Amino acid sequence: MSLPEQIKVGGMKYSVIEKDTVDNNPQCFGVCVYHDTHIEIKKDLAVERKEQTVIHEMLHGVFFESGFEEHQEEMINRVSTVLYQVLKDNDFSWIQKS
Repeated sequence: MSLPEQIKVGGMKYSVIEKDTVDNNPQCFGVCVYHDTHIEIKKDLAVERKEQTVIHEMLHGVFFESGFEEHQEEMINRVSTVLYQVLKDNDFSWIQKS
């Protein structure tokens, strides 16, 4: 499984980068770096955990690009967990441009 190279959020292209250590914290799964428009994901996670973490960090980007510079981590955790499941278990090809 390979992660997307980038995700477009609010007109900004966020690069997705896998790293051995994220945010200088071995316990951290991922981070969204707004000023440099990239998302870091811990390289040695299980595939589904990587996917879920990308959605979590993307949601941070969605809130930031929407003008919410501060958001509660608990809210992001809850919404991103459900959003990951919805995106994974449903076919959204109908919304893609041809």
